[in-house]
Amino acid sequence: MNHSKVQKSIFWPSIILIAVVTVLLVIFQKSAGPVLSGMLTSITFKLDWMFEFLTIGLFILLVWLMFGRFGQVKLGGINDQPEFSKFSWGGMLFTTSMGTSIMFWSIVEPLYYYTGPPFGIEGKTNEAAEYAVTYGLFHWGISAWALYALPAVVMAYSFYVLKNPSLKISSACRGVLGKHADGFIGKAVDVLVIWSMIGGLGTSLGLGVPMISAVLGNLIGIEPSLGLNIVIIIVWTIIFSSSAYFGLYKGIRRLSDFNVYMALGLALFVIIVGPTLFILSYFTNSFGLMFDNFWKMSLYTDPINQSGFPQAWTVFYWAWFAATAPFAGIFIARISKGRTIRELIFHVLLWGSVGSWLYFGVFGGYAMDLELSGKLSLTDIQAASGDPSVIVALLNSLPMPIIVSIFFVVLGFIFLATSLDSASLVIASVATKELKGEAQPARWHRLLWGVLLSALAISLTMTGGLDVVQTSSVLVSVPVLVMYVLMAISLVNWLKKNENNHIYVKKRETN
Repeated sequence: MNHSKVQKSIFWPSIILIAVVTVLLVIFQKSAGPVLSGMLTSITFKLDWMFEFLTIGLFILLVWLMFGRFGQVKLGGINDQPEFSKFSWGGMLFTTSMGTSIMFWSIVEPLYYYTGPPFGIEGKTNEAAEYAVTYGLFHWGISAWALYALPAVVMAYSFYVLKNPSLKISSACRGVLGKHADGFIGKAVDVLVIWSMIGGLGTSLGLGVPMISAVLGNLIGIEPSLGLNIVIIIVWTIIFSSSAYFGLYKGIRRLSDFNVYMALGLALFVIIVGPTLFILSYFTNSFGLMFDNFWKMSLYTDPINQSGFPQAWTVFYWAWFAATAPFAGIFIARISKGRTIRELIFHVLLWGSVGSWLYFGVFGGYAMDLELSGKLSLTDIQAASGDPSVIVALLNSLPMPIIVSIFFVVLGFIFLATSLDSASLVIASVATKELKGEAQPARWHRLLWGVLLSALAISLTMTGGLDVVQTSSVLVSVPVLVMYVLMAISLVNWLKKNENNHIYVKKRETN
């Protein structure tokens, strides 16, 4: 396959930035942590309105694109056909974006809402229990995936319709930036995007490693430790580096397919052996509450009581998802050749939301049943021993706990590996000059980023600086807000300017 050359003006600044920031975080971790946390708190409280208006505004824009006259615009030439089946395509849409995060938060997040609910509701009451899974469905549903969908549409349009030979966010902003997309501003945007990807993956590792370490330690009878965490990261490196080496078609797609089957199998098992009727009934009730309160939750800032709930949860999530959205958008765009704008938006919102709702409905519902029925006080375990212990306790409460835990560990490895190998491909794509047709970045380039990601994770795990990387990645969401505006304006300008040159699927099929 014809691999394109590395773009040194993006590659080296990114490498240097990552190296310098990592060294500084290792050296000044104790002093940097509080400063960055303070900055994050300031952002979530002062820009809460901006993040919430951005997210709901993107959702409205996407609805207009889906059902408006541009919905049937084909993302590609007249002979371009989709490269993947809808199952493989949808699986990659979901697994590469979520990683182990959905496994972690679907279990522990409802417990936080139960003890510290929104809207001034008293904790650990029946009313609090009604919103425990409801808010999880909201945070990981349509709004979150709207943040991923817009960059995906803009990148796909730029790459497959306008034939811009690069998968860079700067190219997606060309409709506004013009010639500056190829200059300093464009390169600064791309370097910033690479850092946001690194930080987002740091967040996934920060959640996934302790979770897998706790479950694995429980299985083999040892306490989670730094050494065990490093072994887990090394195993992850081997899995996703192998997948990244084989590339998009032979590696990432197959790993993603296997991931989906395992995730569905685990959820189905819990529904069957758990309190089936309660899980189904509780999910239905929570789903209804979410839709009934969708606009209220979307624009909830609580300025009078100042509980801090929307800032600590909703605004933080929107900032985190916005920071990682360029990565998801670039990857989704890369696998969406031959689809229409409507099809792309619909499937990103559908696959992403349904996958998240399934896990929150099943695992969140099961966790709340254990808590409410008195079978197992997960909130006490959470307060005393932390979130990973909650996950271990929940798995041990299921039939055949050893087999279930082994399955959970394997799924966790594959979930994060799917995200990491996709990230290696995307980061290498951003740091590559041109990618035409089905070309992919060079194998050594993809593997290099995989090794760097692992080295970063190990060094920061050893020094305790992984939390600081997570925080710094969310801070990147502030300039990403500007990128969203630029991408939205670029897309609308392009669509109107090229209206007469578009390939409309309905027209082509009719002819």
